[in-house]
Amino acid sequence: MAGQRLPVPRLEGVSREHFMQHLYPQRKPLVLEGLDLGACTSKWTVDYLSQVGGRKEVKIHVAAVAQMDFISKNFVYRTLPFDKLVQRAAEEKHKEFFISEDEKYYLRSLGEDPRKDVADIRKQFPLLAGDIKFPEFFKEEQFFSSVFRISSPGLQLWTHYDVMDNFLIQVTGKKRVVLFSPRDAQYLYLSGTKSEVLNIDNPDFAKYPLFSKARRYECFLDAGDVLFIPALWFHNVISEEFGVGMNIFWKNLPSECYDKTDTYGNKDPTAASRAAQILDRALKTLAELPEEYRDFYARRMVLHIQDKAYSQNFE
Repeated sequence: MAGQRLPVPRLEGVSREHFMQHLYPQRKPLVLEGLDLGACTSKWTVDYLSQVGGRKEVKIHVAAVAQMDFISKNFVYRTLPFDKLVQRAAEEKHKEFFISEDEKYYLRSLGEDPRKDVADIRKQFPLLAGDIKFPEFFKEEQFFSSVFRISSPGLQLWTHYDVMDNFLIQVTGKKRVVLFSPRDAQYLYLSGTKSEVLNIDNPDFAKYPLFSKARRYECFLDAGDVLFIPALWFHNVISEEFGVGMNIFWKNLPSECYDKTDTYGNKDPTAASRAAQILDRALKTLAELPEEYRDFYARRMVLHIQDKAYSQNFE
């Protein structure tokens, strides 16, 4: 049995005021059409990107298969000059390759020092940055990163969540995005921030029986579309053709809530990390008891968490 499928709403010509007052508080995905994104949607061809983006070395994911899996790491990291990456990612077959002639490429831009610096197109690709306008739907001081993404046709990224709100701007090409609510996390077989269910279109229900309960939200993005992905919403992305995208992440919580060492926007808030550590210690303490007692008190702990921490306002 497949899970419930729901379309992501699409709205055209949304103003900042309407978004912030009426749409943003709903904390649900939304496709925004017709925003002024600058000249990028027409200018960013393969030739233009190759010429203007230059020969800067970039670190990329290279995979022999279309479905990339961050848990099993079924890809390798390699470096290419930016212009070469663009040209190769736009090809179906490659004369030059690392693994195979039909390998897939994925760029997720990084800061100058990825351990200290966030990705920001204005710093890493200043000549291209002038072509794109960010939707100014949040305060400048909330800005966290602008992540440049380039994908080969057919590439599918694993299902994961981020801890900050973001806009996924589809500059060129087409993408399909499938999203799952944070409230369906218990059906997604999580390993850290990622789901173990790789093939979401034809899942192995014998291995992942609860996945059938997850409600699936789906949308297709064309050039110029902007998808609002609220923090903690799981998303799985397929590039239906060669395309260039941009993620704009911003801090929707006070800055002190976030891990200061997080340059990717995917480390859990510090309070959540502390709570997880405390829970781990509690479970280790329970392990000192015989199984019958451990089982009983673990169930009581689950009930206590449900009573004290869960939101009861289920949809």
